[in-house]
Amino acid sequence: MKCCGRFRHAEKLTKSQRKNKMIVVPEKVIPNLIDRHVAFNAVEKVFAAMSNGEACNFPVIREDIGYADALYGFKSGFDKAGMALGLKSGGYWPGNEARGLSNHQSTVFLFDADTGQVKAMVGGNYLTAVRTAAASSVSIKHLARENSKVLGMIGAGHQSVFQLRSAVEQRNFERIIGWNYHPEMLSRLEDVCAEIGLAFESVTLDELGAQADVIISITSSFAPILKAAQVKAGTHLACMGTDTKGKQEVEAELIADATLFTDQIAQAITIGECQHAIADGSLTEDRITEIGAVINGTHSGRTSADEITLFDGTGVGLQDLAVATAAVELALKSGDAIEFDF
Repeated sequence: MKCCGRFRHAEKLTKSQRKNKMIVVPEKVIPNLIDRHVAFNAVEKVFAAMSNGEACNFPVIREDIGYADALYGFKSGFDKAGMALGLKSGGYWPGNEARGLSNHQSTVFLFDADTGQVKAMVGGNYLTAVRTAAASSVSIKHLARENSKVLGMIGAGHQSVFQLRSAVEQRNFERIIGWNYHPEMLSRLEDVCAEIGLAFESVTLDELGAQADVIISITSSFAPILKAAQVKAGTHLACMGTDTKGKQEVEAELIADATLFTDQIAQAITIGECQHAIADGSLTEDRITEIGAVINGTHSGRTSADEITLFDGTGVGLQDLAVATAAVELALKSGDAIEFDF
């Protein structure tokens, strides 16, 4: 088993000093370390490693704790290609925004795959946002039509801005359209569009489905928002909000009609958008392909201009480990890492 080149080099330089050391990368320094390019490359590589059988996610634990309406859990795994072993602990606290905090709270712990010793503790809030956006952007890169011009956004919460900024780097979009349960929140997307020089328009769901070449849904919905009849031929959808049993952003008929891709099939059919079509019998597991197979070239991906493709982004622990490993590398180089005996 080999480490990725840069991280191995960093350990060789200071191995004696770092033995039995704990590395901490605080949340506050991570936005200055991890950009969209780093996150995209880390996520794309780990999806490829999953498809090659070099990386494995372990079963997800995600529970309602019965307090503060919070969901809490663990995502973990081991990437043999990148030698990343660890877990992300955290969840969703819906009352945090009123406290001036992010609703999503998490921390990533990395372990030495050779010894099992804890190696690093990394703030996970910003990393979760950029890795989630990177996942949808990987799907756009590999599955959306090259001539896609209109991006449709469903949802305007905190994560939507990360999704938008990352998505526009994958195609030459000329216009952004958006819909949200609370239309006044769309101003945050409009502000980003003004900053990057793209036109933005608030639309109905019917208009969004009829006009958008690519649709990203990023909500916390437990009922279908987008219907199959609203989506035109040739659209690529990245459904990024459903990561828990019971959540749902699009109706099961749309799932059953599309060519389906996901980060991990086991999660897609249990906690992802595909869970509902599986439950009603309109979908079988063998119709779902992991995006890593497209990245590796073992699956053709989109096969026609009229095909509706859909990426069910459930969020896997290996994404978190990949970006956290990159954060540790960069923090050691920049001097932002905190080290102490452990």
